[in-house]
Amino acid sequence: MPVNPLLRPYRRGALDLPNRIVMAPMTRGRADDLTGVPNPLTKDYYAQRAGAGLIVTEGIYANALAKGGPGIPGLVTDAQVAAWREVTEAVHAAGGRIFAQLWHVGRMTHPHVLPDGQRPVAPSAVRIEGEQIFTARGWVDHVTPRPLTTAEAEATVADYAAEARNAIAAGFDGVEIHGANGYLIHQFLAGNTNLRTDRYGGSRDGRLRFAIEVVEAVVAEAGAERTGLRISPDNPENELVEEDAQETYRTLVDTLDPLGLAYLHVIERGAYGALADLRPRWSGTLVGNFNGPEATMPGAGENVLNADLADLFSFGRHFIANPDLPARIASGAPLSTPDRGPVYGGGAEGYVDYPSLSGSRV
Repeated sequence: MPVNPLLRPYRRGALDLPNRIVMAPMTRGRADDLTGVPNPLTKDYYAQRAGAGLIVTEGIYANALAKGGPGIPGLVTDAQVAAWREVTEAVHAAGGRIFAQLWHVGRMTHPHVLPDGQRPVAPSAVRIEGEQIFTARGWVDHVTPRPLTTAEAEATVADYAAEARNAIAAGFDGVEIHGANGYLIHQFLAGNTNLRTDRYGGSRDGRLRFAIEVVEAVVAEAGAERTGLRISPDNPENELVEEDAQETYRTLVDTLDPLGLAYLHVIERGAYGALADLRPRWSGTLVGNFNGPEATMPGAGENVLNADLADLFSFGRHFIANPDLPARIASGAPLSTPDRGPVYGGGAEGYVDYPSLSGSRV
């Protein structure tokens, strides 16, 4: 019987993985809301899932204005770095590999979330009109963000680099830059949220510049072999419109491919078949992901690998309730369904209390 492609080892560059199953980044909202220091349970949560070929953490904010909601962790202060070091040590002790996701939400936050009630920042003053955002005071309407000045955009690039430096100091095996799902880098890429006339806007090359500069700055700190990038071409999430998605992402991939990054993580959502289109243009490792209304089943990942559309495949929601997801895939065991109530915020319930096949919670 042929081996399930998800369970085959993968070795390329600095990636030496026992299987091709990636734990996708998922917001869990359990850090101390005042300090951004990860909850002590965080090390147990990730160590329980160390059977993944690679773990990518929840998004971790790169500066104070990058925080997207209550309980989001940072990787800026010494205390945050020290707490994440406990996480990486626990994952490594359990035999796992873990990358930190570097995150700035841009306009996807609120003064109720940010220090001193500051306004969110973004490429341009374009407000999200049709959705609300969750804060410690409940669901509220979005506010119009403040456009970053050119100097502030440059400083934000430097903040990503500093976060990457902190991630390596905290013992992470690498970092993933979050350039997807309507957050800051994606806002620079999309034409409806980037109305700038400076060098970070005005043309496709201008809209690409921020993303490219962030990647180059992070590579200078962490090394290309320890730097991944996540993108979601043509993803309308959070009211983004990319009328020229194919050309934008072809240009981005062609520009970044020579750097030799650890991987490109492609979320396919919408009409654009990004995996098939970008796969021939990317010479390095490619991680596939589907972001639909329902959690992606393992069979879909197997099909992607069998079709050579990606080298690895990431699963998100299934890893919440199935800490031993690779073992369940290997044995054909049924997958548990997460309780939606405690997904975001809270304590141990719905976080570290899902049992493995053996019944263990550790």
